[in-house]
Amino acid sequence: MPIYEYRCNQCLKKFDQLILNPKENPQVICRKCGGKNLTRLLSSFAYHRSEEDRMAEFDTSKPAGDEFYKDSRNIGLHAKKRAKELGIDLGSQFDETVEKARSVSNLDDIKKISEV
Repeated sequence: MPIYEYRCNQCLKKFDQLILNPKENPQVICRKCGGKNLTRLLSSFAYHRSEEDRMAEFDTSKPAGDEFYKDSRNIGLHAKKRAKELGIDLGSQFDETVEKARSVSNLDDIKKISEV
């Protein structure tokens, strides 16, 4: 039962429609104006990138901007990548600390983690 997205070519309204059986070739009409001249759109989708994927693409020789650190998954990525490049194993305690840092929401909590 796919959900298709359409755009009405008369009123330009975008909407989605649940199609129970695509083989029946259902007649879809615009909910706003009742138009039948529709274009089926390509729906957006999400792609999950693992830490390994992000690390492979991360270039430690270039500075990371503020946008990079707005994604909490990137906390600790520079240190992990740089250590890997140098052949250093930071150990499981580093991974645990990074995971804790990714889950906090304020600076005081981060200070508490670093004291442990």
